[in-house]
Formats: sequence, structure tokens, C-alpha cells
Amino acid sequence: MQNLLHNLNPEQLAAVTLPAQSALILAGAGSGKTRVLTTRIAWLIQTGQVAPNGILAVTFTNKAAKEMTLRLSAMMPISTRGMWIGTFHGLCNRLLRAHHRDAGLPQTFQILDSSDQLSMIKRMLKALNVDDEKYPPRNLMYFINGAKDQGLRAKDVIADDDYNRKLVELYDYYDNQCQREGVVDFAELLLRTYELMQRNQPLREHYQARFKHILVDEFQDTNNLQYNWLKLMAGQNGVVFAVGDDDQSIYAFRGANVGNMASFEHEFNVQNLIKLEQNYRSHGHILDAANTLIANNTKRLGKNLRTDAGHGEPVRIYESSTDLLEAQWIIEEAKSLIAEGALRSEIAVLYRSNAQSRVIEHALFSAGIPYKVYGGQRYFERAEVKSAIAYLQLMDNLHNDSAFLRVVNFPTRGIGARALEQLQDAARARNLSLYAAVPHVGGKAGNSLAAFIQLIESTRFEAAQLPLPELVDVVIKASGLIAHYRNEKEGADRVENLEQLVSAATQFVAEEGFGHDAPAFLGPNADAMAVPAIPIDGGMELIDADAPLPAVMSPLSAFLSHASLEAGDNQASAGQDAMQLMTVHSSKGLEFDAVFITGLEEGLFPHENSQQEEGGVEEERRLMYVAITRARRRLYMSFSQTRMLHGQTRYNLKSRFFAELPEDALKWLSVKAPVVRTWFAHPKAAWDDAPSNGANAIANKISQKSLGWRIGESVAHAKFGEGVIVNIEGGGDNARAHINFGRHGMKLLDLSIAKLDKVA
Repeated sequence: MQNLLHNLNPEQLAAVTLPAQSALILAGAGSGKTRVLTTRIAWLIQTGQVAPNGILAVTFTNKAAKEMTLRLSAMMPISTRGMWIGTFHGLCNRLLRAHHRDAGLPQTFQILDSSDQLSMIKRMLKALNVDDEKYPPRNLMYFINGAKDQGLRAKDVIADDDYNRKLVELYDYYDNQCQREGVVDFAELLLRTYELMQRNQPLREHYQARFKHILVDEFQDTNNLQYNWLKLMAGQNGVVFAVGDDDQSIYAFRGANVGNMASFEHEFNVQNLIKLEQNYRSHGHILDAANTLIANNTKRLGKNLRTDAGHGEPVRIYESSTDLLEAQWIIEEAKSLIAEGALRSEIAVLYRSNAQSRVIEHALFSAGIPYKVYGGQRYFERAEVKSAIAYLQLMDNLHNDSAFLRVVNFPTRGIGARALEQLQDAARARNLSLYAAVPHVGGKAGNSLAAFIQLIESTRFEAAQLPLPELVDVVIKASGLIAHYRNEKEGADRVENLEQLVSAATQFVAEEGFGHDAPAFLGPNADAMAVPAIPIDGGMELIDADAPLPAVMSPLSAFLSHASLEAGDNQASAGQDAMQLMTVHSSKGLEFDAVFITGLEEGLFPHENSQQEEGGVEEERRLMYVAITRARRRLYMSFSQTRMLHGQTRYNLKSRFFAELPEDALKWLSVKAPVVRTWFAHPKAAWDDAPSNGANAIANKISQKSLGWRIGESVAHAKFGEGVIVNIEGGGDNARAHINFGRHGMKLLDLSIAKLDKVA
């Protein structure tokens, strides 16, 4: 027992050894929350308070779930295979697979990822002759998912005008279409599970009695439906151990409700609120900046990070005249760090908007510094892999119309739009899937479609009884995908990705405990798999949801679920030491020795959209807090007087966040003398004969002066506050200036009478 607890600080120890009552653990950045969660689970099991199968641990990423299971395995000699540790979606998938009949789903139901869902909505709108300009498919998808995240079916959505009533009608049609095809989207996984537990009392009481201890990671990121799901699973007597940080709640755009933390404290009568404030990541000046900044937010639960690592180096702040010079400064600072022995992979450049990366990427490329854009396209999202997955989905479920449409003419086999229209008409008239409707299409179109059906049937016959890796290999070859990409000029990488799918299947079979020779599926006419049942009170029998995947679903069905649920958290790097570029949102959960936070300007960070949203600026401040706390040893911040975004030059005010940072933790850097590189994408006229000895000379070259003022200069006005001169008209006593005052907008002022002060 002592070995389990000996590395914990007093706050961590108090959290781990709490009595069996619901608790809220306010875990600051870098405070060891994963250690607390996993040690809490191990302590509960080791002290005999709960069996391993009586734990329900919910995370937000597959990466976090895997890390928890690995740490548990290292802490104590138990098998984690049967434990309920996973994401909301993964755990709901497991429940629905076990209780698919009660949930009204086929055993082989398949999961639509966001792109498949969008494709299905587009197809639906076309079939219904709905104007997709008036009702954009992506907007409809957001509407549907948003309603589901609130726990609302179409009949529950209140529509107060014709436009919204049409959205509700389309939502209802979409739900019926999904039910007919035997598919569910991500939001449906959670909603369908919630509805199942809500209406099925024996099932609900079984799991409430089973899961006496529920542990939740990243609680601040829960949406309303997830919170209600947790309340339902806990019941009256369940103990919920919620770990989160309201200061890092940055996903409101996904439906996250930071207010769930306060609601949880009240509704679960939380007597134990423990703050983990000891930070093991960052030096003191970095934490001082984070603490002082976030203190400006209201309605916080409140905490103050501290460290024993000393103050460290001050936070360095740099102002440039253009985003090009800002990028060049980042390059020079990064080179200095690397020369001092820093790994490139331990240097991160963060930005609020993806649009900002272009200039930085170009600068890195020109300087010959390897870099990686974190959060790029994931393996299972690559086009060639998605096509292979669609073929596999048809192997498993012939009535999946989305999969059918993706591959019916890819690689091309002479099936055009007109043939597909005839097929869709036949399917709609007979209420059949597209696959089943093929015999009802005649002529040339019917012959082409029949040839595709023959391809699928012959491949299914060949693949029946084969292990999953061999089945995948057969399918990607028989489909023609390998041959198609081998004939492409630059198709080698795509072929490698397809071949890697076989390796992914091999690894999946090994990790999930399927037998090496277990058939991936039993063929077209096989009976449903036998699933073990367990008795409960009242004589009923429930499917044993604890049974490992081999007993619950076929290897193929499980692999397809894995492909849809895989979040891409463990993207493999190319193995080269490279600088990391990413949005601040993507940086959540990561840490680096040196961090550059760029583009700290009003309208960019905080983003201009936050001005119109209730609580928007506070969420932007939390986002800034996340960015600051990614840094271990060195933190840099930068902003630019002008920036090229979306093809236009923006004249900027520095971010309000600078006024919220502690001056004694900062070091404002003087303007350096960067060398003008040939990669600068600036109009040639502005750079002709430009001296290479400093940004000031360049700025003067392209500016216009009048009455001592120049374009790009920062000014202060008694009524409008700080602003930036965007343009100057006229000269002498007739000079007028267009000044961007941020929140007060653009003003045209007479320079001869306006009372302006220069801002240093």
C-alpha cells in the first residue's frame, strides 16, 4: 500500500484516499491528474472497496484511456482487458453492442464518422429535392448533432419559424434513414445509450448496482447529454470522482458546458473539493503569468498554481511591424535554442487560427528547419483508407448506403450519375437499400450495377472464414484500389497506406484478444454470433457486456468500429526531430520546453467572434491560459502591427491579454535588426533598395507621415482608448487619419485637432 502512495504530494494523497463519497478534484495544468485518477482506481481495488469490474472510468480520448490502463497494469498485477475504461463514445458503443436488440439496432450496426455523416445528409437532401443552398448540409449536420448533444429528438426540438420547422423535419427524416440503414453517428451513440438506460429500468438498475465507483477525466469538457448520462449511470448511490479544471474549458463550440462543474458540486452534494495546485511542469514566471491572467475571469472555482522549480526565465514578448518579421524572429530564436542543445521537437509554435501557419511554415521551409503541423490528417481519414474501409463495411453490412455510394464507382467502372439516380429511385419506391434495389434497375445501368454486385458477392465468398488481416488484404486487392493507385503518378504513398491497413488489422486482432485464425466474419448466410448472457433479479437475462470483444462482435465489425472511433491521438511522426506547429486548441494536453504564442492581437487572440458571444472573451482567456501552461522552461509571446490574413492586410492593436500579465514576470524585447530574406512575400516595390539592417527602416519605407504621425503607429485617445493608424489622408493641417480603435471600431479623425498620444 505504501508503495502505491509514496510518490504523492499531500493534495494528491488526500484525493486518492477520499472516502466513498462523490468528490470534485480541481486539477490545475501539470498537477498530475492522470496519476491521481489511476492511483485512485488502484487504491480502491487494493483496499477491497471495489472489484476491477465495478469501476467505470470515462475519458475524452483513446490516448488517455490507453495511458490509464498501462499505468494500472504497472501499478498492480491485474488484467485491465475486462475493465470499463474508455471514452464516452467507446463505452456507449460497448453497451449498444451488448444490448443492440433492446436499443433497436442490428447487431452489425456501423458508425458514421463526421465525413460519412455529411455525405449521407447530402444524399438525403438530393433525394428530397431540398435546396442545399438554403439548407447547407454542414449546417444541418451541426443542427442535428447539437440537438442530440442536448438530448433532443426531432419531436422534442422547439421550432418557432418555417425555416427551423424544416430543419426539424429533415432531422426526423435523417433519423429514420439511419435506422433503416443500420448506422449511427457519434452523437447517436451517446443519445441511444442514454435513452436505453432511461426507459429500461432493469438494465439501468443492473449497471447502477454494478458501477459503484465512476471516475471522470476532463470533467470541464462534458456537454449536457454526457453529464445527464453520468447522472443516470450513477443513480442515487453511485460515487462519482470528477477530475477537471474549469480554467481549461475551451470547447464551448463543441457543446462543452463549464457550468457542469458547479452543477455537479450542487447536485451531488459534494463535500470533498480538493485543489491540485502543485505544478510539476513549468517554472515560476510562466505560472505567475497564467495565474494573473486567468484571475480576470469571473465565476471560477478558483485555484493558484505553484512550483518548487524556481522563477526561471522571464516571459519574452516581441512586437514586430509585419507578420513576416514576426516569423523571422521566431526562426532566429528557435535557431538559438537549437544551438544551445534544445530538441526541435521540444519547441512549439502556437496560433489561434490555422490561417496564421502559412507564413511560419514558409519561413521554416526557407530556413531549412524541419517542422510538423500537429493535428494534420489522420490515418483513417485519408481518402484511400476511407475507400478501403467502405468496401469492408459492405462486406459486413450490404445495406450501408453510404459505403455503397462511396465505392460503387471507385475505382471507376462506368457507373454514372444517371445510373445512380435510377437506382435511388428504385430503392425509394420499394423502401429498399441501394444494394437490394440493384435487380430492379434495367438496361445498361442495371448491367453495370450488377457487375459491381457480383464483385462484392465474389469477394465476400472468397473472404468468408478468413482471419481479419487476410480478409483486408483480399478486399483491398479485389476492389481494384491497389491497382488504381499504382497507376497514379504519385500513388506510391497511397499504396503504402492501403498496405498499412493490413498491419493495422493484425495489430488490432492481437490487442483485442481475437484468435489469430478466428474468421473475420462467417460469411453471408451465417447465423448471428452467440453472446453469453447473465441472470439478474426478476429472472431476466442480459447480454454480458463484460464479455471481451471476441464474444460480443465479429473481428470485422469490431475493427470497423475501431476505425470510426479512433481519434488519431497517437499519430506517428516521421521519426525526424522537427519543430511542432499547431493551434492552441490542438495543444491541449501537450507540453514543450519552449513555446511561442504568436499573433496576440485584438480580433485574432482574443478572436473577434468572441465579442458577440456571451462568455466568449472569458473562453478566449481560458484558451490563452492553456497556451501559457504548455511551456516548461521558456515562453515567448509575439504580436504584429500588420498581418496578412485572407488576402488582406490587417492593422492591429496588441491583445488586451498583455495588460493582464504581471510586469515583473515579463521581458519586453527591443526591436532587433532582422535580415530581409528573399522569401518575404511582400510587394516588390516595398522592398526595392530596402536596407537589410532593420525593421524600422523597412517600416519607414512603406509608411506615410503627416504632422508627426505615421501609418501603423499606436496611439491613445481619451474617449476611444488605444488604436492603430491604418491610413492617412491629405497632409499638413488638412491631414486626417483612419484609426482602428478595436472595440470602438474604425474612426476618421482630424489630426490637427484630435488629441492623440503616442503609445510606447
